[in-house]
Amino acid sequence: MQYQKSLVSTLKFCGLLLLLGTETQAKLETYEIDPSHTYPSFEADHMGGLSLWRGKINSSTGEITIDTELNTGRVKVIMDMSTIDFGHQKMNAHAKRDDMFAVEEYPNAIFEGELVEFVNEAPTKVNGQLTLRGVTQPLTLEIKTAKCMLHPFKLKQVCGATAEGTIMRDDFGIDYAKFMGFDMEVRLLISVEAIKVRNNASK
Repeated sequence: MQYQKSLVSTLKFCGLLLLLGTETQAKLETYEIDPSHTYPSFEADHMGGLSLWRGKINSSTGEITIDTELNTGRVKVIMDMSTIDFGHQKMNAHAKRDDMFAVEEYPNAIFEGELVEFVNEAPTKVNGQLTLRGVTQPLTLEIKTAKCMLHPFKLKQVCGATAEGTIMRDDFGIDYAKFMGFDMEVRLLISVEAIKVRNNASK
């Protein structure tokens, strides 16, 4: 009799663990970045304060994972630097040369980091690193807006965000026109949309 009670208790406990495990697995979600709605952009000084040059990267891919139960997540954005676009053909061509982004040797820039400082189940910062022109430096992005919803056309869960940060471009070996007084600080702005592709098991 005692053995039967013990067996029943054990089975109940195992069932509870299985239920909790299934619930936990449903919390970690993976989103695939939508290249047609993701455009990393930037603002850079021209002539030491004469004006600002703005540009964007026209092709990006990547992945976001997020667990709103544990308030954790990661993001990775891969930017195709051959698609850099200043809205000026001569500048686009120059930017790809060796004295700037050296795109033939370093075709991609990569930002990856950890989602942190969650408020109401949404992250407010990304602590990570940017690899640009073969150099990797730490970079923190502040998330200005974040929203998840059911996409009305794709009928899938979609999340979007805008994030900002700054770098010093000469830290990445891009010091073109520094001797002429150009400010090396560059403001980065990443607008991203990502479509949910699966649930994973939380670890």
